[in-house]
Amino acid sequence: MNPFSYSTQIPGNGHWSLEVRRGLQMKITDIEGGGNVGMLFYNPRNLLERYNAPDTLKCQHTFKLQHGNCLYSDMGRIFASITEDFSANGAGNWHDTICGNSNVAQIEKIWGARDYQKDRNHWLQNGNDAFLVELAKYGLNRADMAANINWFSKVIADDNGNIQLDTKNHAAGNSLTLRFEMDTLVLLHACPHPLNRSQAYPFKPIRIELSQADIVANDDYCKNFCPENQRGFNNNALYYLAAR
Repeated sequence: MNPFSYSTQIPGNGHWSLEVRRGLQMKITDIEGGGNVGMLFYNPRNLLERYNAPDTLKCQHTFKLQHGNCLYSDMGRIFASITEDFSANGAGNWHDTICGNSNVAQIEKIWGARDYQKDRNHWLQNGNDAFLVELAKYGLNRADMAANINWFSKVIADDNGNIQLDTKNHAAGNSLTLRFEMDTLVLLHACPHPLNRSQAYPFKPIRIELSQADIVANDDYCKNFCPENQRGFNNNALYYLAAR
C-alpha cells in the first residue's frame, strides 16, 4: 500500500467531514477495538446524489458489506470500493448498513443524559446529532440524511429475525480501506452503534489515513466482484467523460 500522506484521529464521540478526491484511498482503523464509524457519502458537485443503502445491498445480493463490495449512489454510480478489510483477531469482518444511528433518547436511556456544559469533550454525543452538525456545514439538514453505514459493527440475526450486535470480531487494529471512485463528500462520526449495550459509553477512537490509491486495473477484485459492479464502474466512466 502507498505511504499515507495524511493521518488524523477521531475521538470516540467525535465527528468529521472532508471532500475526498477521486483516486484517493482512506484507511480506517479501530484503534482499541469495539469502535463504530457511521459514514455517509454525497456528490460534492450535486448534493442531491448520495449513498443509497438499498441499491448497494440488492445490486450485490448481500445483507452485509465486506471486501469486494462497492458503495453506490442513488444514481447508479460508485462512490467507493472496499479494497481491504482486515480482522485483527481472525473472527471475520462484515459491516452494518441497516441499523442507522443512535439518537439522544437512546444514549440517555443507556448511559444517562448528555451535558456538554458539564462534561465538555467527554459528553455523550449521539450519531444522529453528529451527522446533523456535519450536514449543516454544507447547507444540508435532517431531510438530507440517508441511511448510513456503520463500519466495524457486525450485526447478526437469530432464527426469529431478531438482530443484535456481534462483539466477537471486536479487536484493536481492525481496519478497512476505501478506494474512492468519485469525488466524494464524506461525513463520519465515531459515536456508538444503536445496538451497543456496553456498561459504559464507548469512547473508542478511530484513525483515518489518506493516500493515493493504485490505478484500477482490468482485473481489479472490486470491479469484477459481480456484473453489477462492472456496470457501476462504466456509469462512473461515462459521468467523468461527459464532465470533460
